[in-house]
Amino acid sequence: MSSWNTILYSVPLLIILLVRGCWLVCVEVPSDTEALHGTNMKLTCISCMKREEVNTDTMVEWTYVSNDGKEISIYEYNGEPRELKGPYQGRILWNGSKDLQDVSITIVNVTLNDSGLYRCTIKRYFNYEMHRPSLTDVKEVQLTVHEDEMIYCYRKILKSEEAAQENATDYLAIPSGNKENHSTVPVEE
Repeated sequence: MSSWNTILYSVPLLIILLVRGCWLVCVEVPSDTEALHGTNMKLTCISCMKREEVNTDTMVEWTYVSNDGKEISIYEYNGEPRELKGPYQGRILWNGSKDLQDVSITIVNVTLNDSGLYRCTIKRYFNYEMHRPSLTDVKEVQLTVHEDEMIYCYRKILKSEEAAQENATDYLAIPSGNKENHSTVPVEE
């Protein structure tokens, strides 16, 4: 009977440990890609760390890539967040987390000129005694800024209607064999 008691008391402890372990999950989510002129836009960049990467120094660089391929550094994190001089100065806020898995930024008061490709580069330097290997992760966000709220809303509604239509056709499909061989049932009043 004593072994059953041990098992019964061990199961709740095991469940508690499993649930606590689940709280430490990092989920990489894509950034929104459309913004309305004059609003604030968060550019999401999440790079989950593995257990062996916890003891690292992290450096982050955000760049804007122009249509001709020229890269403009707009923000960096190297021990602390730092806004860089240039066209985005005074318009970027750091949204990163303390553990530096989320290294997102927000562009304040987006303009049509802010449309384009943004690149988030995360470099992690491991703190080992003998050597210092590194790991680089790059995320990209293609941002489109819309001038008119009506056009922006119309496009969002159109996308959701197209998705709903695709889902509805899955349920409304009638096999072609049933279309020809159905019989008419009289309706009594």
